[in-house]
Amino acid sequence: MNPTLILACFLTYTALLFLITWLTARKATNRSFFIGNKASPWMVVAYGMIGASMSGVTFMSVPGWVGTTGFSYMGVVIGYVFGYIVIATILLPLYYRMNLTSIYTYLDTRFGFWSYKTGAFYFILSRVIGASFRMFLVVNVLQIFVFDAWNIPFHVTVLIFITLILLYTFKGGIKTIIWTDTIQTTFMLLSLGVCIYLIMDQLGLNLFEMIDKVSVSRYSKMIYSDWNDKHFFLKEVFSGAFIAIVMTGLDQEMMQKNLSCRSLHDAQKNMFTYTGIMVVVNMVILFLGASLFLYSDAKDIAIPGRSDDLFPVIAINHLGPFAGLVFLIGLISAAYPSADGALTSLTTSFSIDFLGIDKRQDIDERRKKKIRQQVHIGFAFVLLIVIVVFRAINDRAVIDKLFTVAGYTYGPLLGLYAFGLFTKLGVKDRLVPIIALISPILCYIVSEYSVILFNGYRFGFELLILNGIITFAGLLLIRQKHKK
Repeated sequence: MNPTLILACFLTYTALLFLITWLTARKATNRSFFIGNKASPWMVVAYGMIGASMSGVTFMSVPGWVGTTGFSYMGVVIGYVFGYIVIATILLPLYYRMNLTSIYTYLDTRFGFWSYKTGAFYFILSRVIGASFRMFLVVNVLQIFVFDAWNIPFHVTVLIFITLILLYTFKGGIKTIIWTDTIQTTFMLLSLGVCIYLIMDQLGLNLFEMIDKVSVSRYSKMIYSDWNDKHFFLKEVFSGAFIAIVMTGLDQEMMQKNLSCRSLHDAQKNMFTYTGIMVVVNMVILFLGASLFLYSDAKDIAIPGRSDDLFPVIAINHLGPFAGLVFLIGLISAAYPSADGALTSLTTSFSIDFLGIDKRQDIDERRKKKIRQQVHIGFAFVLLIVIVVFRAINDRAVIDKLFTVAGYTYGPLLGLYAFGLFTKLGVKDRLVPIIALISPILCYIVSEYSVILFNGYRFGFELLILNGIITFAGLLLIRQKHKK
């Protein structure tokens, strides 16, 4: 493929994003940056959230995952549906009733200062790691197939992407992201559709024939009945529900978009609409994964050692220049939402939860805006460093790493919110950070020795649930009778 052509497409796409930025960020304020002036159309939010939740991880890792786990990921997706129902009916009403900008303010109201800071800290840690993983996956492919041709170092490539994201989110924040996410979602979905079509075309199959071929192949296995298996179906569903609750409902990035809707009713319509679209999109991605493996079998193409590489290798090296270009445009579309929403939510959380600029009366709005912009630049630099470091240590499928890390860093959040919502007890607030630190450590020990302790049982994504339970139990140990 011609790197110059790819660069031209990349610059054109970026120019489109900056046009949207110019249209949406005029007269932007801190309120625009944090919650979009609570004026975001719910349909736009729902559609754009698909791109934000997919990112490069789902776009590349899930298709490659089909080779060893089939369609078992649909168990997780089914679990997502139950989790999103909980978010729409329990968490969103709470957030709107309390009129929150940062959702972790709830922990201050419910438990106290140290619980509040603990929750915000774990979000920042989780989001920095998660966003870095996602963006690394995308940028690394672009580095291999595009920027290596000009001998541009990886850290410079990352710097370019981070700088562009910084610039188009710098002023408008969530108000801009709501609209840029719609463009990115569209290009990602088009990329998936075009690649599936080209695979069918080269195999000489129409859509119904391809569906039939996938359905009878070993790649379409969805239900694993061995409860010791990491992909046991009920375990996947149960885990998916909790993953959705913590990685969407307890995540400032995803909830910040919901909180930008005009009302609670609009936010709930957004969540239910997003849920339906999400199920369909994930099924299409799994279908693409099975199609990639069937294409490899038919054309006698060697499967890459890393499953994440299957989609780019076939799209760029075997389906022709047009397919490669379409794939890279989709990948670029996945790169931006991997970091723009994360950068904005990290800035929001740190500015409000740690600097408290929303409550400070001693500084004017202009000074608050300057502080927020300094925080924004700071987190851009943090993401740059983490992505570069991750490239040096990456050694297995990124999606596996992402959910494994989330199991440790989101677990304390799950335990804190569950304790706050489902008990009337208070806690010894100053001890909460200790519980939140001990819980992931105990969780890791149990996970490492689960085969011995539980007669061959291996933890999968339900590691997150275990972490939440341990945190909940720890909070019971430091409980107080009064509720704040």
